[in-house]
Amino acid sequence: TTHYLFIVVVAVNSTLLTINAGDYIFYTDWAWTSFVVFSISQSTMLAVGAIYYMLFTGVPGTATYYATIMTIYTWVAKGAWFALGYPYDFITVPVWIPSAMLLDLTYWATRRNKHAAILIGGTLVGLSLPMFNMINLLLVRDPLEVAFKYPRPTLPPYMTPIEPQVGKFYNSPVALGAGAGAVLTVPIAALGAKLNT
Repeated sequence: TTHYLFIVVVAVNSTLLTINAGDYIFYTDWAWTSFVVFSISQSTMLAVGAIYYMLFTGVPGTATYYATIMTIYTWVAKGAWFALGYPYDFITVPVWIPSAMLLDLTYWATRRNKHAAILIGGTLVGLSLPMFNMINLLLVRDPLEVAFKYPRPTLPPYMTPIEPQVGKFYNSPVALGAGAGAVLTVPIAALGAKLNT
């Protein structure tokens, strides 16, 4: 009983930590302007939480289960805000599950080697999570429009958007192409190096 209770406690607390670490993108109004902050905090929190959870159980697939818990939790929060009269796009649900699946795949492919899971799996999470969430944000309408029409009641005054033009660069194909190119360069270069050897 204690074993399963501990798993539940770890899952719930890690979920809360991960969601709060990405607060800037959890609410759509600051989605693009804090994409780098979100990418660093979320990939770190997902990797640390999921690996700890996965190694504790020793079962491949646990990281995906962990990411699914967070996704459901966030969708419930999204539904709650929507019920309060806020638009559907007021909250963006981050994409955790595909990166967690890569983590589980690494753990399984390396025959449950915890060091490989941490090094290789953590790297895959760091490379994939920003890319998946960039695609996710392309499906959301203009975040600054949402920010001005539906300001958050908890948004501190110093974070209130002033210049509507700020977000336009982040929505440009050039910026998105540069970001995607930077993310994809590392795995493509590594694959090319491996093929040449």
